[in-house]
Amino acid sequence: MTNVTILDHPLIQHKISILRNKATGTNEFRALTEEIAMLMGYEALRDLPLEDREVETPLETCMTPMLAGKKLAVVPILRAGLGMVNGILALVPSAKVGHIGLYRDETTHEPHEYYCKLPHPIEQRTIVVPDPMLATGGSAVQAIDFIKARGGKTIKFMSIIAAPEGLRRLSEAHPDIQIYIGHVDRCLNENAYICPGLGDAGDRIFGTR
Repeated sequence: MTNVTILDHPLIQHKISILRNKATGTNEFRALTEEIAMLMGYEALRDLPLEDREVETPLETCMTPMLAGKKLAVVPILRAGLGMVNGILALVPSAKVGHIGLYRDETTHEPHEYYCKLPHPIEQRTIVVPDPMLATGGSAVQAIDFIKARGGKTIKFMSIIAAPEGLRRLSEAHPDIQIYIGHVDRCLNENAYICPGLGDAGDRIFGTR
């Protein structure tokens, strides 16, 4: 899987370990999710294009590098992906934000779309698709299918933890995208939940059950 990067930075790994703890409350879980997204984004966005622009410093005028072209688009997979958005926006505040809404069928574990709205022009933007958990890979594959169908080309998927099964499925379905993962867990259980995992990320971010 040449398009997969595992971000094994000690700070990311430490914060993921705190996320896993069932005693970690909603407020801390939400803050940690944002912090991890920012740390992951720092690495995932290292290839953003730059162009020299003229800036006047207190001493003189100079040419200095700034982000080039259309700004970043962040397109979280609802609802858990919302928990990672502010961490990425902390790095690139000018980024546009879209949304893709998917729900998982409890019997088949396959995703179904209920909402999709993307920034325009999506084809000219670098698109980051965050979702804290990559389990079966179905939602991620379908979300990226939707983005490509609407013209998206440069796509980066970002997930805090992943199951090997979902990571393989996403990588094979979309070998042209870049995939960034905080930690690859052991496996999926019979209910398609990641083990050891961290529970339901959406419920833990928003304090629901």
